[in-house]
Amino acid sequence: MKRAQLFQVDAFTNQPFKGNPAAVCLLFEPREAEWMQQIAAEMSLSETAFLLQEEGFYHLRWFTPLTEVDLCGHATLASAHVLWEEGHLPPNQAAQFKTRSGLLTASRKEDLVLLDFPAEPEMPADPPLDLCCALGVMPRYVGKNRFDYLVELDSEEMLLDLKPDFRLLASIEMRGVMVTCRASSLEYDFVSRFFAPRSGIDEDPVTGSAHCCLGPFWRKRLNKDQLLGYQVSARGGLVQVRVGGDRVFLGGEAITIFRGELESFSK
Repeated sequence: MKRAQLFQVDAFTNQPFKGNPAAVCLLFEPREAEWMQQIAAEMSLSETAFLLQEEGFYHLRWFTPLTEVDLCGHATLASAHVLWEEGHLPPNQAAQFKTRSGLLTASRKEDLVLLDFPAEPEMPADPPLDLCCALGVMPRYVGKNRFDYLVELDSEEMLLDLKPDFRLLASIEMRGVMVTCRASSLEYDFVSRFFAPRSGIDEDPVTGSAHCCLGPFWRKRLNKDQLLGYQVSARGGLVQVRVGGDRVFLGGEAITIFRGELESFSK
């Protein structure tokens, strides 16, 4: 039996050791969820993606070190990048993924990977008391969607100065918290940070799925369909966003850091 292949890819960047690192595990036979969770815990990255081919598409599942998740942008981008780079798909063929969030597709335009994702707009929400306490700021606006809270701040300086209480933040019953504001420079339209200690990730370097909410949010405020977002984590990452109806199209680059195989004891 062919061994599973394992890759680490930095997504939403064209520079090594920037953007968001994802592990991509290419399977050649079905594996149980418990085994996938163990591999994700071993990799200890924000997400590990598992791919299994089936006539014309790939089954795709995402795991943090603690749990399986319903949607992940950077690990999907990394997965498509691996399929093209390793020759599993020709460069001009779109990657189709069956996931817990339905059918997702990725296409390639030169070095850019373009993801077709569902929009995940937020609705205004009363913030739980622990949210403001954990962030240590008074928000300009708070909303939430089915995954996360969205917190808008008044300035980029406030965003950069955030030092969340991650233990308190983990007590809030949502996947995570995206914090955002208008960019202080003309280089980007908006900036953001994303915290998900409840999922085992204190701060995620670049969060594609959050931009499925941030895109529609900033489209309404800036009155433009095409946006450029920068996630101001320590590693940083650039996300191109286009909002079209109930879909959000995310664009970013990726670079492979290493490739290998899982040993037979992992079976």
